[in-house]
Amino acid sequence: MCLLVGAGLAFLLYQKSNKEIAKNIRYLLFALRFSCISFLCFFLLNPLLKNTSTYTEKPIVVIALDNSASIAKNKDSVFYKNNFLKEIHAFSEAISQKYEPLIVHFDAELKNNDSLTFLGKETNISNAFADIKNNFEGKNIGAVVLASDGLYNSGSNPLQEMQELNYPIYTIALGDTTIQKDALIKNANHNQTAYIGNRFPVEIQVQAASLQGKEATLSIYEEGKKINEQNIRYSSDTYTGIFNFLLEADKPGIRHYQAVLSLLSEEQIKTNNTYPFLVDVIDKREKIALLYEAPHPDVATLKQAIENNQSYEVVLFSTDNPPPSLKPYSLLMLHYISKNNPIAKQIQNEMALNKIPVWQFSKNDFWAFPSLQYSGTNNRYTDAEPIINKGFSLFSISNELKNYIKEMPAVSCMLSSFKVSNGAVALINQQIGQVQTENPILLFADNSIQKTALFCADGLWRWKLRDFSEHENNDIFNELIQKTVQYLSIKADKSFFRIFTKKIRNENESVEFDAEAFNPSYELINEPDVSMLITNEANKQFTYTFSKTSNAYRLNVGIFPAGSYSYTAQVKINNEVHQQKGEFTIKPLMVEFMSLAANHSLLYSISKKTGGELFYPSQLNQLQQKLLDNNSIKTLIHEQKQVNGFINIRWLFGLLLVLLSVEWFARKYSGLY
Repeated sequence: MCLLVGAGLAFLLYQKSNKEIAKNIRYLLFALRFSCISFLCFFLLNPLLKNTSTYTEKPIVVIALDNSASIAKNKDSVFYKNNFLKEIHAFSEAISQKYEPLIVHFDAELKNNDSLTFLGKETNISNAFADIKNNFEGKNIGAVVLASDGLYNSGSNPLQEMQELNYPIYTIALGDTTIQKDALIKNANHNQTAYIGNRFPVEIQVQAASLQGKEATLSIYEEGKKINEQNIRYSSDTYTGIFNFLLEADKPGIRHYQAVLSLLSEEQIKTNNTYPFLVDVIDKREKIALLYEAPHPDVATLKQAIENNQSYEVVLFSTDNPPPSLKPYSLLMLHYISKNNPIAKQIQNEMALNKIPVWQFSKNDFWAFPSLQYSGTNNRYTDAEPIINKGFSLFSISNELKNYIKEMPAVSCMLSSFKVSNGAVALINQQIGQVQTENPILLFADNSIQKTALFCADGLWRWKLRDFSEHENNDIFNELIQKTVQYLSIKADKSFFRIFTKKIRNENESVEFDAEAFNPSYELINEPDVSMLITNEANKQFTYTFSKTSNAYRLNVGIFPAGSYSYTAQVKINNEVHQQKGEFTIKPLMVEFMSLAANHSLLYSISKKTGGELFYPSQLNQLQQKLLDNNSIKTLIHEQKQVNGFINIRWLFGLLLVLLSVEWFARKYSGLY
């Protein structure tokens, strides 16, 4: 059809001409016009061009190397430090003809590089498997080669991570399974905080192997001075004993203690007879009153979450037996107290008199939180999922909490139109179905006289259960409750410069600081630079500059060695220098030295459960051949199909332009206008 249209139009144009031209020119012009018209008609039909291409994807073999300190604490340590990595590289090169090998290492976390230092303070094998699964999701993983001693001291049992894996795990058994003559301090259980003038318990767990009949002494030292001791007799070759001490909290601050087990000449490991621990002795404990109208699972949930931080004590009151006075309390929590309850008026008057911060829990009766109003009936409810308000800045929360809030279960909220007063800001809002709303779940307000918060939903206790179900602890839920309580109960600070950091950290945790600066109107600013000077016990100094956030400051100085540190931070506001000083302590981690007898049975179970096999470092050639002969690990051939319209092919338009240009030039040359 396109050719007929092209021929017809070209024939009408060139069958006759007012001016005689040579036949060959006429034929050329006819051919050019015929081609152009035919092409144009063809393009108007929008024909499609189908293109098929293929490419291959080699199977990935992830070689995960255990970088924890326990690997280098046995008789083959020289081999692991000098030759092992070279042999792994040679093995990787040998299998690269069929696979795409990738060497990573892990201790507490998985890291995408092949450097080995054997300085890792914790071993988390289950987390390594989870990271491999997440990092290579959608990729063609053929197998995982795990080189480890099978000892893990963090995370869950690695066998629990095997359920959803569809590739084999081949294990390389490192370390020595021989039980050595050794006595060690396995753990020291104690409170993180104590209160001045009190006595606090410390429970020391001692283990010994192949030392039956031997005697030793377990001592407790504070600042290098012995303060208590007990004698021990190892009654069996597999001895375990628990020893209890009561220590005095006689002065405030971070107190440094050491549990020391006397060393016997027969012991082959010298590094695990000492266990340092720290206790933060504080002057007083903040009291919080929790007043409830009826029994509810939230009451115990809140009390447990708050008292997990021993700086707080929660005192429970029912409306039948209210607190005689609110003066002793730093915070009042009202759990579903109706404004029609006779006690509500009394409590409201005392709240106003004492200016006590208040945290109210209610679905529909916000009498203690006037910053939130609603319209409509208060007897219609809907399930709303929590979402984080990214603009919240009253206090900082961890990235783990920010990311996990959206995973919390839905709570029951009033189906209504909410109006939030100026000065009130939500940390958590409602998402109903797929719609993200600005209706609050957890809301804060500060009128410069009194801080208030409102949880306007029902189902808080479910968040705690979900957190425990997912993580086997309540750390994320406790952080949400404790950060809220800390913000509400903290005494008003009228300084223009503030620094926030944890007093005690493990030596594998990054040291982080948050800072706030204020102008004379007490508005947050972050124009001036904030500097930080950190000094260690040897008086060596480290200088840093804070990064600026939306309206505050943040500093991550990385990982510091175990020890005590002091810091001085300063900022210049309106030509006046403001300083904040403080201290923090890095607690050493000893878990890598608690047991050095390798657990090869765990590695065997991992391999057997996933269809792999266990090998030893001397059998790398056999593992190499096993992988190369494994025909069940397939190279994937991907076929990619693309459909494009001819109208998108640019060079065809160029050809059309050339044909039209040649025709125009020929017509002009022949005198046709």
